[in-house]
Amino acid sequence: MEEEYKITFKKFWKHLHTVNKHRFKVFVLCCKVGIPFQGLVHDLSKYSREEFWEGVRYFQGEYSPINNCKRKNGYSRAWLHHKGRNKHHYEYWYDYATTIETPPMPFKYFLELICDNLAAGMTYQGKDWTKEYQLTYWNRTKERVHMDERLKTLLENIYKQIAKDGVKEVLQKKKLKEQYNRALQES
Repeated sequence: MEEEYKITFKKFWKHLHTVNKHRFKVFVLCCKVGIPFQGLVHDLSKYSREEFWEGVRYFQGEYSPINNCKRKNGYSRAWLHHKGRNKHHYEYWYDYATTIETPPMPFKYFLELICDNLAAGMTYQGKDWTKEYQLTYWNRTKERVHMDERLKTLLENIYKQIAKDGVKEVLQKKKLKEQYNRALQES
């Protein structure tokens, strides 16, 4: 096995710290949007044997170890496990074999998705994170996203609002609920 992918005590603690830090940031953001319980139980599957040890093996600290594993192996067992258990991931709602369009995520999971994405950027970017970061990241990845088109457009608009006005101004449950309802009424 390549030295880079060996499980070490140091990588164990760093990965655990990163997961805990990310979960705490998600919890804080979820509290802002009125879903504290979801923030509390967010990503608990990351501590499971299937997800945690792969995270340790492919940990490098600059981005998700899942991406590192996919680059090395072409897929990630941790990701397959994770996305099938966490409804805040748009991949949970996507079925490539269905004849109908991807269903819209329920509002509470859509909120958690926003909090999760922002917290991931904050965790990996650290002091270099800016309110524009998530929009920039979204613009690089949005073509690969399979989710309800109305919510995909709304998500981009929310990231644009955050880039302009900041997290505190935009992450307000009542405002987000109004935008969500409006988006789903559009055809």
